Amino acid sequence: MSSTSTAQAVASLQSEVNRLRHELQTLKVDGESTIAGETLYVGQYLVERLVQLGVTKMFGVPGDFNLGFLDFVEDHPKIDWVGDCNELNASYAADGYARVNEGKIGVVLTTFGVGELSAMNGIAGAFSEHIPVLHLVGVPSTTQQKAKPMLHHTLGDGRYDAYYKASQQFTIAQGVLNNPDTAAAEIDRVLTECLVTARPVYLMLPTDIAYTRIPAKRLQTPLSIEPPENDPEVEEFVLDEIIELVEEAKNDTIILVDACAIRHGVKHELEELINRTGFPVYSAPMGKSAVPESYERYGGIYVGSISKPAAKEKVESAKLILSVGALKSDFNTGNFTYHIPVTRTIELHSDHTRVKHATFPGIGMKRLLPKLTSRLQPFKDGAVQLSVPKFELPVPKEDNEIISHSWLWPRVGQFFKSKDIIVAETGTSSFGVLDIPLPNEAIFVSQILWGSIGWTVGATLGAAFGGLDRGLGRTILFVGDGSIQLTVQELSVMIRWGLKPIIFVLNNSGYTIERYLHGMHRKYNDISNWKWTKLLDTLGGEEGKNCKSYTVRTKQELSALLDDPAFARADTIQLVELIMEQHDAPRALKVQAELSGKTNRYVADA
Repeated sequence: MSSTSTAQAVASLQSEVNRLRHELQTLKVDGESTIAGETLYVGQYLVERLVQLGVTKMFGVPGDFNLGFLDFVEDHPKIDWVGDCNELNASYAADGYARVNEGKIGVVLTTFGVGELSAMNGIAGAFSEHIPVLHLVGVPSTTQQKAKPMLHHTLGDGRYDAYYKASQQFTIAQGVLNNPDTAAAEIDRVLTECLVTARPVYLMLPTDIAYTRIPAKRLQTPLSIEPPENDPEVEEFVLDEIIELVEEAKNDTIILVDACAIRHGVKHELEELINRTGFPVYSAPMGKSAVPESYERYGGIYVGSISKPAAKEKVESAKLILSVGALKSDFNTGNFTYHIPVTRTIELHSDHTRVKHATFPGIGMKRLLPKLTSRLQPFKDGAVQLSVPKFELPVPKEDNEIISHSWLWPRVGQFFKSKDIIVAETGTSSFGVLDIPLPNEAIFVSQILWGSIGWTVGATLGAAFGGLDRGLGRTILFVGDGSIQLTVQELSVMIRWGLKPIIFVLNNSGYTIERYLHGMHRKYNDISNWKWTKLLDTLGGEEGKNCKSYTVRTKQELSALLDDPAFARADTIQLVELIMEQHDAPRALKVQAELSGKTNRYVADA
């Protein structure tokens, strides 16, 4: 059995142990419950569980198999039905909501067949990037599922389980609420899996089950969402092994932070580690904003051969790398150009730890990190002697007024504030933002691994709601003119809800990242040029009243807008069209595209 399979088997066993513990606690509360005789509908039970988990918004599209359940949502005082333009956008919004609302889940509700399949791309992206999203599907009644009539939204061949089977490829756990006696336990199991594993889950709610009464008593037992305990003996052995390697490295140890440090809720533990040890810390692109980028021991982004020379040299020459939450995808590693031998690497993950070539299943970083920090603290005096390159990106002086990528990104970096939510579309925008130092408590949101263009527009809707839940600041979106055309309808939902994001549309006449990958001058990378400053007005806004739109063509025009206090306050939704040259791109994108082009060359037969 491979190390990955072993880790999965251990995680599955731990999940079952947690479920049984929860059932035992439920039985104990049952005997003490003051509401033991009270009942509620299955649909109400599900809504109450979501509210208990801190969910304030539900995304999706109404359909005839979920309308009755939606009555429960709309009638509940602590959760809002957002209502999206389509299911794909709704799944993106649920993803964005969960990313910003760290430790909570996003929820998307669709209808049977046509609705759920439309959302599946977004659910797959959440699976890929470790985002806890509940995909809740209203389905035909249990009677119809047994009789299998040729209902609308079916494939016409009686396969009522086809969509459920499809969902198994993109979710960590699935539940079919066909039995009212087990419905509450199934809801609890699936929601717990969603949070503990930070992966999407799938739940089928038949119309008749939604309105079946069940006991309310389980609601008195909170869901246990803490990760399982590590085996004490194995954990102690792992700690000893790590300390021995740090000693051998003679303090030349660096910390490399990645996405799963955020996704699996160890930002606090990570902060303790870096502050109490003083080891230099760097971040992979997907881990950006996991560590305050103004921290004096933070050296910037490491992305293999794409890295800036100073950061690249420090990471690759270190005698030991302590990797926290790595996701080693192509765009996250400079097309797999990490020059870090396994023999100099320790990897901490949510459900296992790797020390050089050895894997320790079930030793998760959430419980390991505090003990590791305590053991590593004595090394601080030596660690702080290691120099760290300053992470900065000054605005270059250019002798023209063209808005270039080399000038744009450090300039907008000066515009960012603490607690801003910065959403960057896959491609030009995400590569551009990487090199910008973000203010403390700012959050970087991007879909670097899955990379579905247009994702950011729906995600911005969810991120803005998540920011309101957390009391964060402005939501700022950077998106290309090609990408926004896929999901632009969601701007109307933002307007309807009174959200106030700042949307920068990079108008460079097409798909820039695709041009650099292949077909620089091909027509298939061109798009229709929209009247961008008319969008908000068309989609339900009133220009100058509850929305504002701008076009900027020069450095001076953009700087004047960024320095305008009224614009910076973001009192209403604002869209800025940035006129840019068609073939310009950020430095990192050009290098990544060159590397990707070499490994994915289109070579004709001789």
